[in-house]
Amino acid sequence: MTTSTPNSTSIAKAHGRYIRGSVSKVRRVLDQIRGRTYRDALIMLEFMPYRSTGPITKVLRSAVANAEHNLGLDPASLVITSAIADMGPSMKRYRPRAQGRAFQIKKQTCHISIAVAAPSES
Repeated sequence: MTTSTPNSTSIAKAHGRYIRGSVSKVRRVLDQIRGRTYRDALIMLEFMPYRSTGPITKVLRSAVANAEHNLGLDPASLVITSAIADMGPSMKRYRPRAQGRAFQIKKQTCHISIAVAAPSES
């Protein structure tokens, strides 16, 4: 997928690492907010019924704070250019079963990356 992006100096990024939750559940929320303005994304995240919206909101606010503080961009004009989730390490836990056996449970984690930029004038 090729998209035109503004030059790298006007892009602010934020990463959330080792977030508890599966990648697929986080990606279904990120797919909804990708390409939207910061204000629209916050409103959508506020009313979505998913547990993963909390950490995503936190990372999004961090990316916008980076853009405002480091690049001097206006938060009202920012657009989410990139929102991805990658798989993190799984925590391995054990559940006791009958007759002295134990079954392994994998508690998944993920890494969330969000980039925001000012809209291009094209």
